[in-house]
Amino acid sequence: MEWIGAGSLLAWVWLLLGQGFFWRTDVRLPARRDPERWPSVAVVVPARDEAAVLPVSLPSVLGQKYPGRAEVYLVDDGSTDGTGALARELAAARGGLPLTVASPGEPGPGWTGKLWAVRHGMALARERMAPEYLLLTDADIAHRPDSLRELVAAARSAELDLVSQMARLRVVTFWERLIVPAFVYFFGQLYPFRRVNRPGARTAAAAGGCVLLRREAAERAGVPEAIRHAVIDDVTLARAVKRSGGTVWLGLAERVDSVRPYPRLGELWRMVSRSAYAQLRHRPLLLLGTVLGLALVYLAPPAALVSGLAVGAPAVTALGGAAWAVMCGTYLPMLRYYRQPWWLAPLLPGTALLYLLMTVDSAVQHYRGRGAAWKGRTYGAP
Repeated sequence: MEWIGAGSLLAWVWLLLGQGFFWRTDVRLPARRDPERWPSVAVVVPARDEAAVLPVSLPSVLGQKYPGRAEVYLVDDGSTDGTGALARELAAARGGLPLTVASPGEPGPGWTGKLWAVRHGMALARERMAPEYLLLTDADIAHRPDSLRELVAAARSAELDLVSQMARLRVVTFWERLIVPAFVYFFGQLYPFRRVNRPGARTAAAAGGCVLLRREAAERAGVPEAIRHAVIDDVTLARAVKRSGGTVWLGLAERVDSVRPYPRLGELWRMVSRSAYAQLRHRPLLLLGTVLGLALVYLAPPAALVSGLAVGAPAVTALGGAAWAVMCGTYLPMLRYYRQPWWLAPLLPGTALLYLLMTVDSAVQHYRGRGAAWKGRTYGAP
């Protein structure tokens, strides 16, 4: 057990110092100034059965205080709950930016539903206004009135092709408090924001809820056609833009919030498990390595501490306690960002165990033919 404790502590020292300072939460929109001319923007909102959240999210999009030309294209992706009709009613009642509601029909062969909807929205925007930028935002995302203005100013000031913000997810119920901050923490560990934003770095990622994309960069990268099969479309989009020579930026949001509730464990479980195995490229060896890695990094520290105390092994106790302390210290900034109490930090090993089980379940569902299931659609490996 002493060797396991030592290995876990070494892993945490490396994560603390050598993984792009992933645990820090100070990566926000870069310094920006108003451009001399505000470019035109098309806001594309793919929506499938989103009537429950649209009354909160859509008015915030239509109410953007943007100095240039901006239009909203909500693409109703086969909804059965009146999403399209509700969107028109909200636009008529609230006013704001011009809204076009359209439906592209069922996805074409090889397309995921969301990207099929994005494709249709982008095509409509090109026909009607030839926008210089596209804001791709989910139907459950609410924006502060100056969100679009700040995104465009940042993209122009820093000469960025893609600017993405990780929306602040809802944290109200016990399960949301336990799992949601860890979701963003683990995402940052996989894709350290500082590495994503470093010119020339291979790491690329975006957060699909809020992506401002220069239209020329999208065309150069062949988006969305080149990524039409992607279940994890945001990361795949950023990779395509970066591979084609584009500049990418990703950070935490201050003006963008997700309003979708996940009050129960089952809903959070499905959110994670639907794409976890796709993240591992449907490879069993990567799954095995992930399980072992999660066990060493997150489960071994408390196990070493408890076993060391039980058998009277001071070295094992110290190693496990030190690794657990570093783990908690790296998690505290994310808890502060989400305005959560510090005592959730020592519970991170339990949360990591849940994510481990979600990942294994994702693989099981994939081999049962139910992988990447979302709102009545199932996507297999491309």
